[in-house]
Amino acid sequence: MESKGQAVKAGVQGSTDGAHNAHDAQLGPVPAVDGKRRKLMQGAALAAGGGMLGLAPGGAWAAGSDKPEKEEVKIGFIPLTDCASVVMASVLGFDKKYGIRIVPSKEASWAGVRDKLTNGELDAAHVLYGLIYGVQLGIGGQKKDMAVLMGLNHNGQAITLSKKLADKGAVDGASLYKLMQTDKREYTFAQTFPTGTHAMWLYYWLAANGINPMKDAKVITVPPPQMVANMRVGNMDGFCVGEPWGHRAIVDGVGITAITTQDIWKDHPEKVLGTSLEFVQKYPNTCRAMMAAILEASKWIDASLVNKNKMAEVIADKSYVNTSKDVIDQRILGRYQNGLGKTWDDPNYMKFYEEGQVNFPFLSDGMWFMTQHRRWGLLKSDPDYLAVARSVNQIDLYKEAAAMTKTPLPKDVMRSSKLMDGTVWDGKNPAAYAQSFKIKV
Repeated sequence: MESKGQAVKAGVQGSTDGAHNAHDAQLGPVPAVDGKRRKLMQGAALAAGGGMLGLAPGGAWAAGSDKPEKEEVKIGFIPLTDCASVVMASVLGFDKKYGIRIVPSKEASWAGVRDKLTNGELDAAHVLYGLIYGVQLGIGGQKKDMAVLMGLNHNGQAITLSKKLADKGAVDGASLYKLMQTDKREYTFAQTFPTGTHAMWLYYWLAANGINPMKDAKVITVPPPQMVANMRVGNMDGFCVGEPWGHRAIVDGVGITAITTQDIWKDHPEKVLGTSLEFVQKYPNTCRAMMAAILEASKWIDASLVNKNKMAEVIADKSYVNTSKDVIDQRILGRYQNGLGKTWDDPNYMKFYEEGQVNFPFLSDGMWFMTQHRRWGLLKSDPDYLAVARSVNQIDLYKEAAAMTKTPLPKDVMRSSKLMDGTVWDGKNPAAYAQSFKIKV
């Protein structure tokens, strides 16, 4: 057994920060789906609603001055269920419809994704919302102007506590707080990237239950595919990560689900299609084509249970998430269990489209992550929240891609949400919101 806090490297290797060039070069792009399978999946798309999506055989929308400047795009992804729209855009051939070829590239860690986005090894990526903002502000890596093209999913992450904690009675936030008061020791929790979504969900949940994540616990960074292996050997007491790794911890008997992230914030923003602002400025038509292809794939996934099952079958492959289909498909269909005998049907499971609500890059979503970066001392002063969000979130370009795919647009660039502790976030006064929390740095 490795010492506590030392990341076990299982399945996908790579340290938790810095570049991973040597290993990532070995991983390389995911092998292209063979022609026979791709044809089969395209046939399935047409049979299961392709007509509804307006797919014309071999017909690309892009032509003339709108032709993509770069026809092959390398899009990085981490092995998580929410990479599905990027993968399916490639597998089902939605990319070809818009005159590009998406090459999905399996990456080892979010730090690796960050480095490859900023140095140009990746054209774009399935990436944490808060990672893009961290780089933009120079707090999650070397400062660089970045871009959020669109949202990829809402919901579908979870906070897992170890079976050992559950056996001592810690099965949710309140009982965890109680145990930490009576059984004094160092408690270790893992997230996937310091400025990312999982860190913010974890901190928000701990603080809402009276636990200061900066003072009362040790927080470590572990790449998603390595979470379950690290919990198995006792490296952490709990973690926050995307599916299928929360469910995998239950299947493997090492953890229990304490809370889903949709119970922290219903329909919260999660992964985005991210790139550098430099790439957007150089290849606007290519970006629009990528967004349109992924919007089509998002719409396809959410269109039916049949499609969701097919998606789970595809992404379970070792080229993508590398797990069994049944570990993915339960929660993608909203069928949850907590590992302690409780089962429920969750209407707020992972969504990829939801009539475009998932995909629109709301300014208030980007601003929320900055408020939490400020709350936890990652930002030392208040940025111009609205100006930063306007520069990062590519709303005009998104609207063009939405028009191409007949995706509905919301009435406003802001949205209002109530979180688990009753606080309402609407983007109206971000500096005051960041300071309003009882537990903060």
